[in-house]
Amino acid sequence: MEIVVGIDVSKDRLDVHVLPSGEAFSVGNDHAGMEDLARRLAAFSPTAIGLEATGGYEQLAVATLASAGLSVVVVNPAQVRAFANALGKRAKTDPIDAAVIAAFIAATKPELRPLRDAETRTLADLVTRRRQIVQMIVAEENRARTVNARQAQKSIKRLLAALRRELESLDADLDDHIRKSPLWRVREKLLSSVPGIGPTVARTMIAEMPELGSLGRRQIAALAGLAPWTRQSGRWRGKSFIGGGRSRVRAVLFMAALVAIRHNPVLKAFRDRLVEVGKPKIVAVVAVMRKLLTILNAIIRDQKPWQTA
Repeated sequence: MEIVVGIDVSKDRLDVHVLPSGEAFSVGNDHAGMEDLARRLAAFSPTAIGLEATGGYEQLAVATLASAGLSVVVVNPAQVRAFANALGKRAKTDPIDAAVIAAFIAATKPELRPLRDAETRTLADLVTRRRQIVQMIVAEENRARTVNARQAQKSIKRLLAALRRELESLDADLDDHIRKSPLWRVREKLLSSVPGIGPTVARTMIAEMPELGSLGRRQIAALAGLAPWTRQSGRWRGKSFIGGGRSRVRAVLFMAALVAIRHNPVLKAFRDRLVEVGKPKIVAVVAVMRKLLTILNAIIRDQKPWQTA
């Protein structure tokens, strides 16, 4: 008999539901609570433990359970909510959500992928922090264009100077982190060989998509949320759309696709052909993102840099 566990994560606590027994309990979202959680769940020997992605609150639980040798999967909250709606469960409380997550895992049996190791998680944290600093710099630069008071302008300049120093420091930390791993150095060089892929994109792909090179093109596209979803019923066909997956990967691929359309002759020609046959420009850009991801996946798989011929 398979035992499945659903965990609803909040800032301060975790609500747990075990199937098929229906046992439920909660623990604190802190180190003491994690030790208690790992001990209690190990006694069940669960087939799978599911948690929703909650913007980082789930990371301590995921790391603790994985290090205890338990099978953990992080699921998309939107998919769980759609599953709950299909079951007619309109009520929403933390214990109910934990039960819904457990039922979702039991019904869909999502693939259990190896979790990123500590070094890769550290790299991902550095990449994320760099992105946050860049966003703050852009926000302050935009404020500088609209503020007239001299004192406010001075404040913005001081903050921008501090943010730019922090950005330089983070870039140095990222360089050091990449240099520690011969595998990462090789991967960064391979990925950066593609016109349109710079160090930031390459490092984000290494940190956020460690499966690169080990999956097929359809699987890697689905993992990034770039596989089109088709809506069809009888003769009616709705527009296809993308979603889910890893939003950070999609964000950097979008910027990389815009650069590649200008500087990568192969991808520029691919985009131009789509536009010529009537595809909307944004649809063409998404297609370039998907093709670019497929190229990066093949480059890591084959360990061969970009070749124009």
